Amino acid sequence: MPRTIPTTGPAPHDPTVVVPVKYLADGGAAANVVVPFQAQSFTENANWRVFRMMAETIEGFEFLSKLHNEVSIFGSARTRPGHEQYKNARKLGFLLGKNGYTVITGGGPGIMEAANRGAFQAGGVSVGLDIELAHEQRRNKYVTRGMGFHYFFTRKVMLSISAQAYIFFPGGFGTIDEMSEMLCLIQTQKIPNNIPFILVGKTFWKPFLRWMKQAMAVDDNYINEEDMNIMHVVDTAEEAFEIIKTTKERPFN
Repeated sequence: MPRTIPTTGPAPHDPTVVVPVKYLADGGAAANVVVPFQAQSFTENANWRVFRMMAETIEGFEFLSKLHNEVSIFGSARTRPGHEQYKNARKLGFLLGKNGYTVITGGGPGIMEAANRGAFQAGGVSVGLDIELAHEQRRNKYVTRGMGFHYFFTRKVMLSISAQAYIFFPGGFGTIDEMSEMLCLIQTQKIPNNIPFILVGKTFWKPFLRWMKQAMAVDDNYINEEDMNIMHVVDTAEEAFEIIKTTKERPFN
């Protein structure tokens, strides 16, 4: 027989207890009707989410610690095969994979797929750190080692923490978000300033950089003009690779 408890006082947190519906948000139900108590999922409780964040961070660090010579590549998920920048990213992935580098992307379609595809076809290590989204969970088929993330911020940490170069192809809000955060971390020396920060596609990036220099540095002094020197702008995969191959492996710590 299910047991009931008094109908006054706080509702119990023991999921084995059958609780009168007076404890539930149903003012019209009879107080002597009993239903199982539904424990709140930890994912709905902000205090418990910290453990999920911790677990995701630790798992990510463990995953990255086994990789070497990582290069992180960012760019739009909407770039289609056949587009100039898709071809560029694929070629860069191939050059990196062929020369012993680990290609790390967000694991999705578009530029991410292109870079993974190139590394895969070169026989290199092709890594995807993808994100769980309600309608868009996708890992491209060229990822040979992958990890999924629930939180954007833990994923972003993993994309940045051990790479010896950051490569940004044209993209939208997500790419600009990742670009600006990495840029800020280098500017504030939270990331070593000897890590190349490469923007691929002069037609796309040059107008943005002109605005940044004029509005942020010249007009209002929000940044120093020399901060603009953090970024290298190139047009081809070969130009990007020439910069990358001057770098050394970044210790993971």
